[in-house]
Amino acid sequence: MTVPKLIPDAPFLHPETEITNATFGAYVEIGRGSRILNTTFHDYAYCDRYADIANTSVGRFANIAAFTRIGPTDHPYTHAAQHHFLYRSSYYWDDATDDPATFAARAARRTTLGPDTWIGHGAIIKPEVTIGAGAIVASGAVVTKDVPPFHMVAGVPAQPLRPRFSQPVIDRLMALAWWDWNHSRLRAALDDLRSLEAEAFLEKHGG
Repeated sequence: MTVPKLIPDAPFLHPETEITNATFGAYVEIGRGSRILNTTFHDYAYCDRYADIANTSVGRFANIAAFTRIGPTDHPYTHAAQHHFLYRSSYYWDDATDDPATFAARAARRTTLGPDTWIGHGAIIKPEVTIGAGAIVASGAVVTKDVPPFHMVAGVPAQPLRPRFSQPVIDRLMALAWWDWNHSRLRAALDDLRSLEAEAFLEKHGG
C-alpha cells in the first residue's frame, strides 16, 4: 500500500488516474483509477479509488469514497436519438465533426460539494446539485436535490434522514468556518478537533 505524503504544491495522484481540465489546491489526493473532468478540488479534498467526477467544485476537506459518480452527464433524451453518435460524430464518419454545444452545455451544469462533506461509497450526485457544508451522503444514495449544511441523506432518490446537530450548533459551525483556517491554525487545533465533540469545540474556539 502506498502511503502518500501530501504536500501543498502538487496533488498526490495514485496510479491510473485520468485527469482532464482539472485544478487542485493544496494537500489534495486522487485515488487509483479515478477520472476527473472539468473539476476543481480545493485544499485538503480527496477522493478514494475509481471515483468519477465531472463538472464539479469540490470544497475544502471534502471526503469522497470509492466508486462514486459526481456530476454524471446526461444524454439528449428529448431528441429522436440519444446515442453519443449525435455529438461524438467523428467516431463514426470521417466527414462529420463533433458537436461542441453538447459538451459546453454539460460543462455548464456544475455540481458543488461544500467543505467537509462526506460522500459515501457508490453514491451518485446529479448535475446542478449542491451538497452543503458538513453534509453526509450515505453509501449508494442517488442525490437529485440540494442537501442543506450538516444534514444526512440516504436512499434512491436520496431523502433527508436528520441533521447532524441542532440548528443553533449548525449556525455556530457555519459562523466559525474552521475549514477556512490556515494550515498552522488547523495544526494548533488538531488535538481539540480529534477529542472534542462539536459543542465543546465551539465553546473553546468560538463560533
